[in-house]
Amino acid sequence: MFKKIENFFDSFYNAPVSIPAGIYLYQAPPESALPYKLHLRVEADGSGILIINAHTVLHLNQTAAEFAYHLMQGKDKSASAATVAERYKIPLEIAQKDQDEFLGKIEMLVSSQDVDPDTFLDAERVAPYSQKLSAPYRLDCALTYRVSEGTATSVAPTERVSRELTTEEWKTLLKNAWEAGIPHVIFTGGEPTLREDLPELVSEAEKLGLVSGLLTDGHKLAEKKYTQELLKRGLDHILLLADDGEKRFWNALKVLMPLDIAVSVHATLTHENCKNFAKLLEKIAKTGVKNISLSASESGLGDELAKAGHKAAELGLTQVWDLPVPYSAFHPAALELAGEEVPQGAGKAWLYVEPDGDVLPAQGVNRVLGNLLTDPWRKIWKRR
Repeated sequence: MFKKIENFFDSFYNAPVSIPAGIYLYQAPPESALPYKLHLRVEADGSGILIINAHTVLHLNQTAAEFAYHLMQGKDKSASAATVAERYKIPLEIAQKDQDEFLGKIEMLVSSQDVDPDTFLDAERVAPYSQKLSAPYRLDCALTYRVSEGTATSVAPTERVSRELTTEEWKTLLKNAWEAGIPHVIFTGGEPTLREDLPELVSEAEKLGLVSGLLTDGHKLAEKKYTQELLKRGLDHILLLADDGEKRFWNALKVLMPLDIAVSVHATLTHENCKNFAKLLEKIAKTGVKNISLSASESGLGDELAKAGHKAAELGLTQVWDLPVPYSAFHPAALELAGEEVPQGAGKAWLYVEPDGDVLPAQGVNRVLGNLLTDPWRKIWKRR
């Protein structure tokens, strides 16, 4: 889940590309005081994207990307600075100073996840998703269009697919995603916990180096043993669908909040719950949840949705807008960007995979770009 997108070290000098394009993973060693995970994707021109703990994205120019690359490779700081100084023909002291500044700010982001990067990065904000990308940041994988008992089947387009990929086929698809340079997957549906192989697929994502998330109604997560198994397998974050009248939703929150995993909640505003929506947000905030995703069942509720966004802010809830959400006639808006054009990441920052492997620009955008199990990645990305 991406908190901010920043343009980093724009004032740095440029030089011919020397580091190889590709995706690189860095996992903090076990003895580290703070566990963290970094993903670096180096583009063909030497610029890069650094993803910190799956929630903050930094856009790096060639020099900053090179510092990040040497960090990923475990290169000694002095050797790294010397390499940069030689390549860019600058004094070693300047390279060391710039490297220390870069590493210090990365450390700040790692240790202070709730800090807004705008407050200390001293970098000009760029239009989200305006960069030319070789692959999206995230793949939303609908493992199934089946839904939990008692859930209306209309929330998922069951008529769109005739079969679900097998476990081994999903593993191949995840491998294809990683090799394409996609660092982050979210398992969604339908209800993904209805797939008995979900823990195995989370393990596969972890083995490949993918950050993994889960969008779920929470019914299965009310079982503490099952939830702990997902965390043990490497699940990084969860988006829980709010249902005020469902005990299993609240039981799932009771299980999740004491655990070491990032939790966001998605709440859909409807005519039926509009009157009590503020109270729902209050109850969610009292559980300790920090991130909220909001949408409305129809566009006519836009004013009420804006009020809900203001209420969330009053409660100290950070509103996230670029996560996958349940099927809705009204796409969630980034209300904190009022007055600005809402960034469109569909088909750029993320893509959506149906249960049979077909790739769509986004959930509900029913234009098939290809099949990630059988078609070459370049063909799929070109069609978007």
